Amino acid sequence: MIDDDDSVRRALQRLLRSVGWAVASFASGKDFLDALPSNPIDCIILDLQMPGLSGLEVLTRLACMNSRTPVIILTGHDSVAAREQAGQAGAAKFLCKPVDDRELLDSIQQAIAPAS
Repeated sequence: MIDDDDSVRRALQRLLRSVGWAVASFASGKDFLDALPSNPIDCIILDLQMPGLSGLEVLTRLACMNSRTPVIILTGHDSVAAREQAGQAGAAKFLCKPVDDRELLDSIQQAIAPAS
């Protein structure tokens, strides 16, 4: 998970760990991209509005790397343009903060489920 807000990262870590998922969290897109080669990841939860690299920039870089890891956008800044850009860059889902726990968990499960 990548979010510059420490309280959001802590809350999401608790939620994801409560269902038995391992969680790695990063405070910036740069920190995440620097760690990416050494950390296999099943799903990425990505904030859009962050200092330095924005979530859309991270998503674009992942696409350039031919990453197949599903990305769920979780943002407090919803807009039609952001939804369109995220979709074009390959986001699996676009969710708005505050997010319902069940909706987030279901979205992750759908994103990591093997294609039928």
